[in-house]
Amino acid sequence: MNSASRLAPGPAERLRGLAPPVVASLQEAAQRLRRGDPDGAERALAAALASAPSHLETLRLHGLLEQRRGRRAQAEAIYRRALEGQPDDVSILVQLAEVRLDLGDADEAQALLRRAERLAPAEADTLFRLGRQFDRHGLHAPALACGRRALAHAPTHALARLLVARSLQAQGHIDETAAEYRTLVGQGGPRAYQAWFSLVDLKTVRLDADETAALERLAGDATLGDEARSALAFALGKVCEDAARYDDALSAFARANALARRRLDWSADAFGREIEAIRLAFDAPPPQAPAALGEDVVFVLGMPRSGTTLVEQILAAHSLVEGASELPDLPIVLAQESRRRGRPFPHWAAQATAADWERLGRDYLARTARWRARRPRSTDKLPDNWTFVGAIRAMLPGAKIVDCRRDPLETCWSCYKQLFAPGRATYAYDFADLGACWRAYDRLSRLWELRHPQHVRVQPHEALLAAPEAEIRALLEFCGLPFERGCVDFHTVRRDVRSASAAQVQQPLYRDTARAARYGERLAPLRAALAGD
Repeated sequence: MNSASRLAPGPAERLRGLAPPVVASLQEAAQRLRRGDPDGAERALAAALASAPSHLETLRLHGLLEQRRGRRAQAEAIYRRALEGQPDDVSILVQLAEVRLDLGDADEAQALLRRAERLAPAEADTLFRLGRQFDRHGLHAPALACGRRALAHAPTHALARLLVARSLQAQGHIDETAAEYRTLVGQGGPRAYQAWFSLVDLKTVRLDADETAALERLAGDATLGDEARSALAFALGKVCEDAARYDDALSAFARANALARRRLDWSADAFGREIEAIRLAFDAPPPQAPAALGEDVVFVLGMPRSGTTLVEQILAAHSLVEGASELPDLPIVLAQESRRRGRPFPHWAAQATAADWERLGRDYLARTARWRARRPRSTDKLPDNWTFVGAIRAMLPGAKIVDCRRDPLETCWSCYKQLFAPGRATYAYDFADLGACWRAYDRLSRLWELRHPQHVRVQPHEALLAAPEAEIRALLEFCGLPFERGCVDFHTVRRDVRSASAAQVQQPLYRDTARAARYGERLAPLRAALAGD
């Protein structure tokens, strides 16, 4: 056995030397954690904690249980205890890296991952888990390397192939990405539906006649689960739209959204109350952090599918700007403050002092500092940050905010056609929900624009398409950046893009991007929802 194998033992070796009842306890705990049953895992783990509390596998699963419970500090303490006994255990290093990233320490998390990468054995599951964590950090080159190493040892490892494809896509290698998805489609199996959806979701790749027929057959398979049927119907809707089969497209999208919506709990009334609470919380200008704090950050926000990725790509083509894509850090900083105060945002905002806002702003800047290591300024392109503009102005008064706006019908129709990542845009699967969300966004974002004209710029998507150079010059001037020709030729810039528009922003601007008009009166219900009828 080589040293690498000893550093990351397989499941059987991790349990070697334990009494059968303890082995059974750990195996059941692991199975229940995989099934998302932390209560059952805790009960199953009790025997191992009583009989072998210091065993490496007991500590690993106990730490994972605490992590799944959201008790990250306790999980970290358990993982560090485990590493005292076995400092080079790859699984523990990867799990500790997850916790450190969730706690905002990206530097240590990356150091732990790099260490695990050097030690990682030739074992597909371990390599995949390691690659997945690199992907979480936006480190797509090492994620790709781990995925490819995993496939070298297990060519049918579906999750590793999806990781490889995602990493290639983020780096702009669209033809190679499509080839990976087609390989997974050809292999079949329970993950094939994800490959079909992801292939079509590239948006610049077209299926041939045989592929279209195969997708239609699979999308009609009633034995598949809701998640698979929904993803396949989204893909089929896009294929039908590309073929100008608008009735078939609308029917497919309706099925896809209905299947997705019944797994979600989104209330237009509750969301409306939340947005009104935000408005009231910042009705009186709050005390601010120092005026210059945050001047090295540009927030790009707005409704999804409104052109945020395009605007970020334009800015990231500038020699002084790093495009950081969709960062989770602002919501995390505010959520941590909510937990500290025992009240959800925005209900503590009126009590926050200038010192509080400065502390939160510096926390955000520390969490995102790695994105300004090469260039002095960075973007944060999380669309939903439109709800946090009041907080941004208080904690990072020097930041610039670009609110991307697109025709509301085009925006919401594009959202309706998109299957979002879990937990994202949960309002997007129903016309009435979309209309309610758009109206709330419209009310609040217009208020931010009115109150903060020097720091909030509305960037109309249609104006950018009609007069790109003039709009780009105005955008750069707003951000305090000198004009650079490369920003107009943004599609020639090669950078990692982690969004559904990754392939599209590598192409020149096309003025004819509207799709809703092709459906005519078929979209009358969505028009009515947007109007509040």
